[in-house]
Amino acid sequence: MTPKHQQEFPYWLVVLGITGLWLFYQVWASEIYSQVMRTLTKGIGITVFVTLVAFGLACALGLALALAGVSRFRLLREVSRGYIEVMRGVPIMVLLLYVAFVGAPAFVAAWNWAFGWAPMTTRDFPLLWRAIIALMLAYSAFLAEVFRAGLQSVERGQIEAAAALGLTGWQRFRHVIAPQAFRTILPPLGNDFVAMVKDSSLVSVLGVADITQLGKVTAAGNFRYFETYNVVALIYLSMTIGLSLALRRLEQRLRRKSER
Repeated sequence: MTPKHQQEFPYWLVVLGITGLWLFYQVWASEIYSQVMRTLTKGIGITVFVTLVAFGLACALGLALALAGVSRFRLLREVSRGYIEVMRGVPIMVLLLYVAFVGAPAFVAAWNWAFGWAPMTTRDFPLLWRAIIALMLAYSAFLAEVFRAGLQSVERGQIEAAAALGLTGWQRFRHVIAPQAFRTILPPLGNDFVAMVKDSSLVSVLGVADITQLGKVTAAGNFRYFETYNVVALIYLSMTIGLSLALRRLEQRLRRKSER
């Protein structure tokens, strides 16, 4: 049975929708706002690319860490727990700068030592990918805990029953564990994805031409800080609220399927 609060009419969404339409009309009607918007839309592609690639890589690494965390081998569990605690304890901004200006040069040095016949310079390591790697390392620690909670939410008896039926480890994971764990982890996974969209703005400190960086450059050139950052905030709000609504709709569909 659907809880009463989930049946309530979303008046807040109506208010946000009307406000958003009014704000976009103001942007379209104002020459200053429309010029700023045309400039900032060039950075949407970079923001989306950074978010999707970093989050996809973070999910893969986070799942590997979660599987290591519930492994029967103590060494894997210790490595997983140590990585998670260290990465969760370092601010993303610090990690971003560390990967960009310490990790990348160290990687280039190691590459040149191992592959001297194909030397690489630090400039050959794009700042865009340094930012993606930093976000991947940071978010993989948080996603590992999400995946671990989902894996442990599956009843042990179902896994043992699947093993008794002769299913291999991969088959048990694919047909028994993963479908049930996915429904559990979808809400926090969606929250982390929305957070990744916002945290992708941190790549602007490296000069990556995302929405925030273009906003900084535009404001420094036209001295219209109020108008420029209004548009920056409007773009991010449109992206995050749209994603939140889409994820909520997906959760409702999965919930209805599970109740049938």
